[in-house]
Amino acid sequence: MNGATFRLAVLALATISVPMIAHAQQSQYPVADQVANKVIAKYQNSSCAQIAAQRSNPPSGQKAEIEQKVVQQLKDDPQMRAYFINKIAGPIANKLFDCGMIP
Repeated sequence: MNGATFRLAVLALATISVPMIAHAQQSQYPVADQVANKVIAKYQNSSCAQIAAQRSNPPSGQKAEIEQKVVQQLKDDPQMRAYFINKIAGPIANKLFDCGMIP
């Protein structure tokens, strides 16, 4: 998964407040499950052109700040990070492959 794809996944994760993510740690990551499902659905329901457009426009302002906080939380919790990435990696990689965005 490249940086832009990870960034898109993190943005989806950022739709939930950081404290809720911290709470999810204690209950096998139900919030991460919910966000991962949204990320997967977003990729599955987006056209290749929509995905390309999203990947070329980095977030700014409040979204960028939230993304930084979420990325830091994922860095701080390697188990949650692994869980989240393992859940979204296959569906995202398949869509990107189908769109010709990865070899």
